[in-house]
Amino acid sequence: MRHGKKVNHLGRKTAHRKAMLANMACSLIEHKRINTTVAKAKALKQFVEPLVTKSKEDTTHNRRIVFSRLRQKEAVTELFKEVAVKVGDRPGGYTRIIKLGNRLGDNADMAMVELVDYNEIYNAGKAVKKKSTRRSRRGGAKPAAVPVAPIEATSTGTKAKADKGEEE
Repeated sequence: MRHGKKVNHLGRKTAHRKAMLANMACSLIEHKRINTTVAKAKALKQFVEPLVTKSKEDTTHNRRIVFSRLRQKEAVTELFKEVAVKVGDRPGGYTRIIKLGNRLGDNADMAMVELVDYNEIYNAGKAVKKKSTRRSRRGGAKPAAVPVAPIEATSTGTKAKADKGEEE
């Protein structure tokens, strides 16, 4: 029976697993999203969420606790300065896991882990891009003709030229 065994060991020893999660968390903080397997993504989410919660209150004690888990000064600085400011009013749920399908080589389930409040980086291209419509091969609905203002002519010569231009 496996009662009370919550930790997913990910096929690694304790030190290797903690180092891997620390490196993945630093990459997530730096790049705002990373691709990994689903099992590692779930383990990373459990690892990162408490650190982001601690970063919302910028004290020396919290910085030391987060540094003991992350092990990189740059990641701690970015977490406390940029990420904590952006997630200040969110009461949890700072990361999102999006499943991507299976990896080509070994058919492993892949997922993308991203920080929720940095989603506009990911969706910036979608908002700017105009929605294109599909054209039907069967003809479908004809596009509405653009109304052209009639040409008013004072003399018959210019009106004849205007009529001649429309026929061409």
